[in-house]
Amino acid sequence: MTSFVDRTLTCSDCGAQFTFTVGEQEFYQSRGFTNEPRRCPECRAARKAARGEGGGGGGGGYRNYNSEREMFTTVCAECGREARVPFQPRGDRPVYCSDCFRSRGPQRGGGGGGGGGRDRNW
Repeated sequence: MTSFVDRTLTCSDCGAQFTFTVGEQEFYQSRGFTNEPRRCPECRAARKAARGEGGGGGGGGYRNYNSEREMFTTVCAECGREARVPFQPRGDRPVYCSDCFRSRGPQRGGGGGGGGGRDRNW
């Protein structure tokens, strides 16, 4: 069993010193985290808010699907119309507009699938 003591750390963003408490260290260990925090609580909160993960704690790294998604414009590989997609097309697979994607139906395994070839097994 590891014994912890409060430690003073320096924030990598603002340079302020903050305390990494015994309780926080125990929490980090219980979650399997091996790195200590690099940012003070204020900078962590500001960074979290900037990413749109605000709200009463427990952001847990889950994507906030209520926020605006970045969309990318490309050309549909089937009809040639403009297509707006929620991922950056890489050019190595076809990307379809929503109409052509729907008309192609479910294509799992082997076919490369529509929607930029992203396999959605969820």
